[in-house]
Amino acid sequence: MIYSTDRILVTHAGALPRPPDLRQMVLAKSRGEAVDQAALDKRLASAVAEAVRDQQRGGLDSVNDGELSKSNFTDYVRSRLAGYEQRPADGRRRLEITARDRTKFPDYFEATANPRARLQNMTPSLPVCIDKLRYIGASELKRDLDNFKAALAGVTVAEAYLPANTPGTIEHWMANEYYKNDEEFLFAIADVMHEEYKAIVDAGFQLQIDDPDLPDGWNCLPQVGVADYRKYAALRVEALNHALRDIPREKVRLHVCWGSFHGPHHDDIPLKDIADIIFSVRAMSYSIEASNPCHEHEWRVFETVKLPQGATLVPGVIGHYSDFIEHPDLVAERLVRYAKLVGRENVLAGTDCGIGTRVGHPSICWAKFAAMAEGARRATKILWGRA
Repeated sequence: MIYSTDRILVTHAGALPRPPDLRQMVLAKSRGEAVDQAALDKRLASAVAEAVRDQQRGGLDSVNDGELSKSNFTDYVRSRLAGYEQRPADGRRRLEITARDRTKFPDYFEATANPRARLQNMTPSLPVCIDKLRYIGASELKRDLDNFKAALAGVTVAEAYLPANTPGTIEHWMANEYYKNDEEFLFAIADVMHEEYKAIVDAGFQLQIDDPDLPDGWNCLPQVGVADYRKYAALRVEALNHALRDIPREKVRLHVCWGSFHGPHHDDIPLKDIADIIFSVRAMSYSIEASNPCHEHEWRVFETVKLPQGATLVPGVIGHYSDFIEHPDLVAERLVRYAKLVGRENVLAGTDCGIGTRVGHPSICWAKFAAMAEGARRATKILWGRA
């Protein structure tokens, strides 16, 4: 976790644009197609090095590997777990994050292309847990750690972090036929993912826990009310905290969002209804979607809700919902608003979600980052009275 006592630091939530040749190889491998592994490994190492340099040049203080080795931010886990089998499906997940919107806008979803098509390489199969889950991703994870370490050599940044998926999000797409109930299943996922979390921290990196499940599980369950959903979310946080055991809180950043699909988001659960559950996660930095038209108004939640003692807040001040490039003055305005509520030293500039694969072109992603970095400089001038 990073603090600054003299300026607003800048980070992002995860995914960066993938070079087209690398993207083709990564997606082919995720589909089970034959690839030249040596060529993939070589290109991946060079692409991560390029991504780190690009982030530094773009004004980011807290950088990652761009998630370049992963087919998308959730399904990469399939290659790191054993104990399940793939079965034919219709291409949709076991729990679908558009479910609540579909109840109100069925004609929209019938008339438009799958709004998640831009987000991930959807597969026509469903993972089903049929045996005790085991972690088998050590070699893939070591490759990611080694590539990132090599990319950081000679580069000066304030923080280096790597993202990892959460038990609740993995549960979204994996059905269970082995464990006796949801709780046992979740804690089994937590036990295997603990290996990945600990390895990232032991390698010297900050761990970012990507948990869209915490807010967007609400969208998956259109029949559930707020009281019951809070129980649902609390259980998944309990499992996540179990997975984070023995990992220092100050090494953990939590990222939450309401799902990244381009769609109505008309009935996203309000932040005020789950803020306390979010802050019960064993983290010391909290990255929260905050710049799009459905959630920008929720800065007011922090008029009454307090951050955990010593924690930092990373509100999204640029986003992926539009290819419009946010004006630096708007970015600064958003940052100043949060700084006045939680303290200027406790705020970092961040993104709503990983935008590298969610905007129309890589050039838009990097332009948004530039706007965020400039906005942070302008907010610094306002908050500290200097550039």
